[in-house]
Amino acid sequence: MESLVEWMSQPWPWYVAGPLIAFTMVLLLFVGKSFGVSDTLRTTCAIGGGGRVSDFFDFDWRKQTWNLVFVLGAIIGGFIASTWLQQPDPIPLAQDTIERLQELGIDNPGENYLPEEIFSWESLFTLRGFVMLVIGGFLIGFGARYAGGCTSGHAISGLSNLQVPSLIAVVGFFIGGLIMTYLLLPVILTL
Repeated sequence: MESLVEWMSQPWPWYVAGPLIAFTMVLLLFVGKSFGVSDTLRTTCAIGGGGRVSDFFDFDWRKQTWNLVFVLGAIIGGFIASTWLQQPDPIPLAQDTIERLQELGIDNPGENYLPEEIFSWESLFTLRGFVMLVIGGFLIGFGARYAGGCTSGHAISGLSNLQVPSLIAVVGFFIGGLIMTYLLLPVILTL
């Protein structure tokens, strides 16, 4: 049992995770569903009566409950992974990356997946934390709605279905990620 827990606590190699994702996509295509997490918020709002306020939420949400089950599974899986399958060793980072992050105000890069200088209740009440968590969260939500789906929906499901809008969205995600990493993040971290 200990070797199973040890195996499960390691990142799965591409040749295991990739075919599992492909199998999931084929299964979803077979049953006529598409994958995407951002639809879950719409379904939740529809359940709460959002259809009385906006036509966007006025749909038969019962056909989308599988999305809620998927998100519940992701939450439970995240809890299991963070509680029992945590990697005790620091995240292996290149020395140049560690030095650059320290220059930007991250004291112990690689110690945690979410640096406390950014992702904590204390940092939420700083300008840097507010920009990263509140404004960034709003932009992610707005962007997912504006793009017609989130990164997982477009990159996994949309590309699997050979949808050109998803290809354009994924290219935009990568360009946005590069701009954020190399231009905006250094400025935000020095706030």
